[in-house]
Amino acid sequence: MDIDELARRSGVSAATVSRALNGRPEVSAATRARIVALAAELGYRPNASARTLASRRSGLIGLLWDTGYRSGGRQHPFLQEVLIGLKAALSDRGQGLILLPIVPPDDEDGYVRLARQYTLDGIVMMGVDQHTPQVRALLATPVPCVGLDLALDGPRTASVGSDNRTAAADAVAHLHALGHRRIATITGPLDLWPAAERLAGFRAELARRRLRRRPGYEVTGDFFAASGAAGMRRLLDLPTPPTAVFVAGDAMAIAAMRAAADAGRTLPGDVAVVGFDDIDAAAMVRPGLTTIAQDYRRFGTTAAAVLAELAAAPATEPSRSVLLPTRLVVRESSGGTAT
Repeated sequence: MDIDELARRSGVSAATVSRALNGRPEVSAATRARIVALAAELGYRPNASARTLASRRSGLIGLLWDTGYRSGGRQHPFLQEVLIGLKAALSDRGQGLILLPIVPPDDEDGYVRLARQYTLDGIVMMGVDQHTPQVRALLATPVPCVGLDLALDGPRTASVGSDNRTAAADAVAHLHALGHRRIATITGPLDLWPAAERLAGFRAELARRRLRRRPGYEVTGDFFAASGAAGMRRLLDLPTPPTAVFVAGDAMAIAAMRAAADAGRTLPGDVAVVGFDDIDAAAMVRPGLTTIAQDYRRFGTTAAAVLAELAAAPATEPSRSVLLPTRLVVRESSGGTAT
């Protein structure tokens, strides 16, 4: 059963069938109802490729996520929750999600070609380097693009992430309220938007509370556990070590706690620790890790909503950022009252 056969049995043209099934106003309500009923009776399904050609929309959103496969791969601490939110929101809009391949470094038009090949309605990016020629070429096109924890710049682009500055300030304020004045931090890679924002929030709150930035109290990590352990050892080796450490990621924070314990320090007696992310392990370690919780499913639902807004916006729509609220979860590692 194709559109020509449906048109023959309906006694109208194929163009009228198409208009009726797409709810076009040129077709009367009675004719539309008759065609829709006959289509259901005969089991007619519109050809997806034809509808894509006609509307220039495929109903598909591409997910561009660099898993680091060339270096053995890496796990993402909250990818599943993001995808649950993203897929649910896209399904509500009648859209689907496809995982895009990572193109070789020398294929500068690779992502643009993929967007055209699948007639993508938009792309969500995670963990990619937005400064590569391939990504820059994609961002220069009218295809709506949303970066999760990724600062994008270009027409019809947006960035979705937690309010990292406020979250870091909340962590410092919590430690300050517990009596700490020598507060250090272990950051993520500072070329990444979330890490840079967390450090900025940490510094701003120190200044607001008139706490000086002490030499050696800012140690750069990479969001992986080993750098958290190494960072804590560096801090504890200082002539005047900190009494509290804000760690910009939970994997680093848990390793930092272990390093402190291995060095004979008690937590939170000798050193208090606050992490960031509220991964599952944060509630399982002992002492439980005080941390900043992010709403990962909301990352996904917000990305879908912003993509829809960008698709309806002019091709010259400037880039913007959407910041999501966070929540301080107090457990034993900071010495506060558990929430």
